[in-house]
Amino acid sequence: MTVVDETPGEQSDTHGRVAELLALREQARRGPSDRATEAQHAKGKLTARERIDLLLDPGSFHEVEQLRRHRATGFGLEAKKPYTDGVITGWGTVDGRTVFVYAHDFRIFGGALGEAHATKIHKIMDMAISAGAPLVSLNDGAGARIQEGVSALAGYGGIFQRNTRASGVIPQISVMLGPCAGGAAYSPALTDFVFMVRETSQMFITGPDVVKAVTGEEITQNGLGGADVHAGVSGVAHFVHDDEETCLAEVRYLISMLPSNNREVAPVVQADDPADRRNDVLLDLVPSDGNRPYDMRRVLEEIVDHGDLLEIHESWARNIICTLARIGGRVVGILANQPQFLAGVLDIEASEKAARFVQLCDAFNIPLLTMVDVPGFLPGVSQEHGGIIRHGAKLLYAYCNATVPRISLILRKAYGGAYIVMDSQAIGADLTYAWPTNEIAVMGAEGAANVIFRREIAASDSPETVRAEKIAAYRSELMHPYYAAERGLVDDVIDPAETRAVLSAALAMLSTKHADLPSRKHGNPPQ
Repeated sequence: MTVVDETPGEQSDTHGRVAELLALREQARRGPSDRATEAQHAKGKLTARERIDLLLDPGSFHEVEQLRRHRATGFGLEAKKPYTDGVITGWGTVDGRTVFVYAHDFRIFGGALGEAHATKIHKIMDMAISAGAPLVSLNDGAGARIQEGVSALAGYGGIFQRNTRASGVIPQISVMLGPCAGGAAYSPALTDFVFMVRETSQMFITGPDVVKAVTGEEITQNGLGGADVHAGVSGVAHFVHDDEETCLAEVRYLISMLPSNNREVAPVVQADDPADRRNDVLLDLVPSDGNRPYDMRRVLEEIVDHGDLLEIHESWARNIICTLARIGGRVVGILANQPQFLAGVLDIEASEKAARFVQLCDAFNIPLLTMVDVPGFLPGVSQEHGGIIRHGAKLLYAYCNATVPRISLILRKAYGGAYIVMDSQAIGADLTYAWPTNEIAVMGAEGAANVIFRREIAASDSPETVRAEKIAAYRSELMHPYYAAERGLVDDVIDPAETRAVLSAALAMLSTKHADLPSRKHGNPPQ
């Protein structure tokens, strides 16, 4: 038997090693210098560790490769080898559920990505996929580290490949908290959600200087790729906030609405908002006259638990609403036409927005509720030349491909191809309901009468009188609220005041739905 001689000197050496370790850890946690921290704060930005502390439950963060340093040489890099190499990686919890995170540290090399930096990100992404847990990236970096050349670019390739492999498997959330230029912008674009903060975060492929040199156009960083631009014009950003604290709080809320991976369902909470609560206000909130606008958002707030909506792409394609909410404690993805904007028509951007939301919900087992009040697709040369056929087909494909529980409710207008596309029974909705104010038809009564009775109206001594008579006749015969129900195209016509109760019961019943798709590698959706 070997006897270990525990001499005071050896014990002191071990204690000394531990002290050395603790000092190194403290150096890594503190960052490059107090001056660098002050410079970060002076820009109105938090440090990477401060952001992680806001995102995760207190004391839950476990860091990975804290003492990693780059091994590059040349251009002065051999003299600068800070711990973490400019990115903090690890895992923690949000409301007790495991979440993986990486955060660029702008104080170190401006958060630029080098070989070691990229390898750390690759590792934490692989861990998130293996563990089946959400991945949050806190982005505040200056792109590829120029001094490391092609090695840095290859690092981005590894990130993109993992973004794609994780797509539809775990939720991926990108939080933009600083500049993001060039190829670095593609990783957020591959993820499920993009958050941005006004004034401090920007995204663009080529910056203002390059734009000016190539095209002669002069524009600021925020004007080119700021938060409001990507939220309302390009559609790149899903959520925009005024400060980092509010932004990260919203990230936590989003995570609470999502499952950890595609094999689970979103957390179900005990609802203290009665599932059978009546919605009498809806009787007056939605005008029966199909030409009068109203705010669909108020309808949704009345139906969902406590009126809480987490709207996605709120400022982009505003003629359709895509939002996560709970009904009876169950998370549901809601798509709804918004009559306040473009009368709620479907156009190119609305189709793209809705299609991706349907795919997101289907990937993560979130039931779909479609609230229909659609007069059709937006007509016009720009829409046709812009590919409304192709883009509209994206929404059609997404719905037809979805296997999650699908419920549609027709409030008023449901005309033409847009009616079919908005998750009609014909393309696979599990349950279809309608209010007594519904009008399901190929087109509006006015247009239909003008087509069918065109010659009779033109030959009449009183065209307007005959036109009015024909419109009334068409509406009476083919557009009365029970026409579709009589033919089995809707499952029931319901009292608007009972909407919440009906939807709650339907969602509970469909919670055990199981559907299989044909065996195939993947489909070929419209592009």
